[in-house]
Amino acid sequence: MDEGLWAWRQTENHNHMIEMQEKLPAPAADGAVELAFFGGSAFRITSPSGLTMMIDPWRNPPWGTWNWYLYDFPKVAVDIALSTHAHFDHDAVHVLTANVILDRLIGTYEFADVKITGIADKHVSDSKHNAYDWAEMTRRLTPMKTNPPDNCRSFDNCLLIIETGGLRILHWGDNRPNPPDSVWDKIGDIDIVLLPVDGSYHVLSAAQADAVAERLQAKLIVPHHYGIWDVTTRGSTLLPPDEWVNGRKDSIWADGGSVKLTADFVKQQSGRVFCFGEHVAFDKPIARGTGA
Repeated sequence: MDEGLWAWRQTENHNHMIEMQEKLPAPAADGAVELAFFGGSAFRITSPSGLTMMIDPWRNPPWGTWNWYLYDFPKVAVDIALSTHAHFDHDAVHVLTANVILDRLIGTYEFADVKITGIADKHVSDSKHNAYDWAEMTRRLTPMKTNPPDNCRSFDNCLLIIETGGLRILHWGDNRPNPPDSVWDKIGDIDIVLLPVDGSYHVLSAAQADAVAERLQAKLIVPHHYGIWDVTTRGSTLLPPDEWVNGRKDSIWADGGSVKLTADFVKQQSGRVFCFGEHVAFDKPIARGTGA
């Protein structure tokens, strides 16, 4: 617990970044972008040039009284690790082998054929729409302040926009559904939004998810932060997103844990849901427990 990051023990190196650094900047509009789902809110995005980014890798609660996940996050090497906010199910950047760590980025980072923008806003703090009203339980059981503007650090959230391959991809994290107009203006046009939707409506209610999708006018909507039978424990209270997904017109259910998307395909869509469902982009190990 006292050691902090352990990158000093990793045997890998950043030679791949040196190679990309020596090349001329790659054109931003060419080639397919791979989107791979790792359960929870974790996605790996691979740019046309081969730059890899992992957003929101998860871990179990560090206090050790109950688990959300049936096993540890898979061992993955990426060029850039990112986190939207300081909650255990989003902040495990230390478990990755990463060349660059952008934890709760605010501002802009550019490298190779990728531009990443972090926009500071606030985590959801009203969860009356959830059967368990977890935000109220947090306030009642801990000294943590959850309501903005005087919230504790873990109730800040950074919206992350990845621009690559002619696409603008927004990871919503656990952001509140009603950010101020100044934040919406900074977000701008979005092609793909990674939006937290699960059957328990842990982060956003169905109506809030619909409203965010409508405001963004994204071409594709990709759910995350939902329950997966052999990844998340029952104690997490998360449920599959099937009801919301099936309630949207022309929804697509993936047949695997990753997909390659071109700008031409994405820009032909209009508010269409693409859901990975039970599929993840790694081999699920034998779980440590049933989670029942």
